[in-house]
Amino acid sequence: MAQALNGFEELELRPELMKALSVMGFSQATPIQERAIPPLLEGRDVIAKAPTGTGKTCSFGIPLLECFRPDCHDIQGLVICPTRELCIQIADDLKQLAVFLPEIHIVALYGGQSINRQITALKKEPHIIVATPGRLLDHMNRGTVWLGNVYTAVLDEADEMLKMGFIRDVRKILNATPSDTQVALFSATISREVMDVAWEYQHDAVEITVEAQGEDRPHIVQYALQAEMSDRLELVCKLVESLELTRAMIFCNRKSTVQWLTKQLQKRACSVDCLHGDIPQAQRNRVMEGFRKGKFAILVATDVAARGIDVDDVEAVFNYDIPDENEYYLHRIGRTGRAKRHGMAITFTTDMDQFRMRDIRKYTRSDIIDITVDESGQPVCADGTPFIGAAEQREENEHGGIA
Repeated sequence: MAQALNGFEELELRPELMKALSVMGFSQATPIQERAIPPLLEGRDVIAKAPTGTGKTCSFGIPLLECFRPDCHDIQGLVICPTRELCIQIADDLKQLAVFLPEIHIVALYGGQSINRQITALKKEPHIIVATPGRLLDHMNRGTVWLGNVYTAVLDEADEMLKMGFIRDVRKILNATPSDTQVALFSATISREVMDVAWEYQHDAVEITVEAQGEDRPHIVQYALQAEMSDRLELVCKLVESLELTRAMIFCNRKSTVQWLTKQLQKRACSVDCLHGDIPQAQRNRVMEGFRKGKFAILVATDVAARGIDVDDVEAVFNYDIPDENEYYLHRIGRTGRAKRHGMAITFTTDMDQFRMRDIRKYTRSDIIDITVDESGQPVCADGTPFIGAAEQREENEHGGIA
């Protein structure tokens, strides 16, 4: 186990990286950063299991930028991830880390964006590429990407990527890198497919496990509110108003529900926008950028947005529909309570959902508190305990949270 870091200064990083970390407000390394950064800086392969929202991007981003070789004009670092949204987010985070290293060129490659635009960017000889597997293979087949000089390849959210059926694509990509390429796998779970890739492409890898508990466990209070579908719109409006929410997400199972709910909220003068799979990528990018910058308060989305959205100050997540898969429940509520902030999740249920909620409670090992809403729209816990609302969370985040 790597020795705990008291601060990033112990790593003796480039001054430009230290300055960027300071500007971003990072001084104390998270547990995954403490344990992953030192072996990666030493050139070791790493397989890391850690929950979302614990600082994984910096865990591999800092070593990628620290080990950058200015004399090499080929692609030196490669990050592969499962979704467009995550690809864009990682590239943006790496650019923030490299803000004082203007000589480092970072390019994101993903489907839905003009391939000609990407080819133009690739002609500028990027040093680091962040890509989804399908679009990266497309460029490799066109001859616009050559991975023969990659020194570090990172698979982020490896479990989800392989679960989505990208195993062959990932193998083709890794086979195009040198045999001595450093390979780092970051995953929320270590599945058989992840282990197969590790056994094939890693050598004497450092194994790291950071459990979602203690300081690393997201501070999310979970609630269940029984309500018929016809009542949920009004309840959402009441809750957003009574809780004085300034940043919230509402998840629905179907794009038709997302579209209808967004229109209804707009009619009620709510500050809202939406994301679903039929929205063109360029528009999805604009919506996400607007949400990050606080241009609107509520984002309504399908599970297309459950992964890849890294907005630290989402105060609440609503499950307008109960997700079909337990994993999606975790990914949805994980959009709040990030970066050691406090958050809340409210799931709408019916009598028919009691067995489903029991399954979710067992899967997440969480207390999900039953609540009702009084006439004024204020939530009331069924067991008589005080309801922890957004105001209390903001106070906790101001005095106890870490941005």
